[in-house]
Amino acid sequence: MPRNSASPPRRGSRYDNDYPRHSSGRNAESSSNRRGDARERTYDRRDAYDDNRGSSSRRSRRDDGYGYDEREREKERRRDRDRYDRRAEDDSGRGSQRRSASPRRGPREGSRTGSAAPEDIEDKAKPNFKPSGLLAAETNTVKAADGTSTVLKYNEPPEARKPLLGWRLYVFKGSEQLEMMHVHRQSAYLIGRDRMVADILLEHPSCSKQHAAIQHRLVHEMDDLGNRKGIIKPFIIDLESTNGTMVNDDKIPAARYYELKAGDVIKFGTSGREYVLLHDDAT
Repeated sequence: MPRNSASPPRRGSRYDNDYPRHSSGRNAESSSNRRGDARERTYDRRDAYDDNRGSSSRRSRRDDGYGYDEREREKERRRDRDRYDRRAEDDSGRGSQRRSASPRRGPREGSRTGSAAPEDIEDKAKPNFKPSGLLAAETNTVKAADGTSTVLKYNEPPEARKPLLGWRLYVFKGSEQLEMMHVHRQSAYLIGRDRMVADILLEHPSCSKQHAAIQHRLVHEMDDLGNRKGIIKPFIIDLESTNGTMVNDDKIPAARYYELKAGDVIKFGTSGREYVLLHDDAT
């Protein structure tokens, strides 16, 4: 390169500010000015960092204790809870069940969803119209003059009718006839040891107070031509007595009607008396 030619400009280094080269005159003054500006800029950045750090720390401390918006939301939630509690108390005063803010209890036994089944909830305030038996006992009660009362075990069915034939009962003890009783003057006859209610009195201790009943009933039968006609027939029913009722030496089922025919022999309990059923047309 020729000596008289101008040298190319020198490239600056990043270490020029920290390690300046020794120069005199204008270059030294300019380098000192640049160093002063760099220091000021460094101090300005440090002050700004400190200011930002202080403001961020104050903001974090303010956020840790509820800010303005958070406090307002907390007040709204408290007002809502107070309003809900007052409404629940008003509902409980009108008879509805008050809902508690406490945690829910576990599901009841026998319930899958935890809610009680409708058949398990019983409102005791509602009236109960189920039959209690008191009305039937009142209508079937027979009161005596001395104040004692007896409840009848037997009620006549809807098909009860007064017979057209003259049915009679002949009472025998062994071969001796004791008495004869007409059993066609009413539709039913109660048989037993209770003198207050019995139509046919039994005196043997093996017989029950309300032992059996003879009931005349209207039944429908088919004649030879296929026509349906009604006939009144006598039946006997055992009222679940202790020792039972026998017809022609066969014990009849309890609480069921058993048809009687002319010439049948009836016995009650272990009594030796026999009751023979006949009517006017029987030969």
